[in-house]
Amino acid sequence: MSSAVVVEDLRKTYGTVRAVGGVSFTVEHGEIFALLGPNGAGKTTTMEILEGFRTRDGGHVDVLGLDPGDRSTARILRERIGLVLQDIAVEPYLTVRETIARNAGYYPAPRDVDEVIGLVDLAGQEKKKVRTLSGGQKRRLDLALGMIGNPSLLFLDEPTTGFDPNARRGAWQLVRNLRDAGTTILLTTHYMEEAQELADRVAVISDGQIVAEGTPTTLGGRDTARARIRFALPPGSTVADLPVVAEQDEDGLVTVDSVEPTGTLHQLTDWALRHGTVLAGLTVDRPSLEDVYLTLTAQNRSAPERTQERSAL
Repeated sequence: MSSAVVVEDLRKTYGTVRAVGGVSFTVEHGEIFALLGPNGAGKTTTMEILEGFRTRDGGHVDVLGLDPGDRSTARILRERIGLVLQDIAVEPYLTVRETIARNAGYYPAPRDVDEVIGLVDLAGQEKKKVRTLSGGQKRRLDLALGMIGNPSLLFLDEPTTGFDPNARRGAWQLVRNLRDAGTTILLTTHYMEEAQELADRVAVISDGQIVAEGTPTTLGGRDTARARIRFALPPGSTVADLPVVAEQDEDGLVTVDSVEPTGTLHQLTDWALRHGTVLAGLTVDRPSLEDVYLTLTAQNRSAPERTQERSAL
């Protein structure tokens, strides 16, 4: 089976500004793919081209076997995708149920309205008018509108903005359930924890180009990067007393970088036991996804991307 999304050498410019300069990636059926990038990196333009809201200047794009730039098949594509954008225009004086039911009518085989209301945790809010909803409730309504058409491909643009931690984790589980049921999901987010928790694969776009791609655990060599061991220096000891090379940071903790943390930990704990002391606050970690993301994008800053408001489905 062909990939759900295929992007090859995608290009887009606005006057003299290059927004996207040769982007290529694929999204497989039934996976969650996260496209990460700072503001102005070309992420929004890329997504809008895939969604059919913006034309490209060059390259090949295939979404569910269709060209999103082909107006003759635009309706067919709209019926097969779902959109959760950062700003969705909805009638403020309609109720939650009326809003979802109206959008259900745009699709040939929508999901059950009450089922979707329950899935996005809006049960009990059905009769509330949209204008009275809280920010988090409005974002849940956005999720409901993206899901109601039972899409094969769901675009999620910053889906949990405004959610409290509990609501965010509930939304994550909903996204996983959709993926497990066969929905392909293309996600953008500024929450690195969200990408870590949800994405099967991640691509980082910076200055209009993909600078890295991989799983959240391997992106940018995370899985092979030097481990960082940190602990509080025992009273009466100095860094020079330790059996390994270490540095004391401004926060008072000691940091040891190691390519083989198992052996290094053995040396440190053996030293501590022999001296009858403890390594308080001992932690071992590798660079986080956020660390890698910041490193990858630090050298690729460019002028802000020009964007226009997206239309609601």
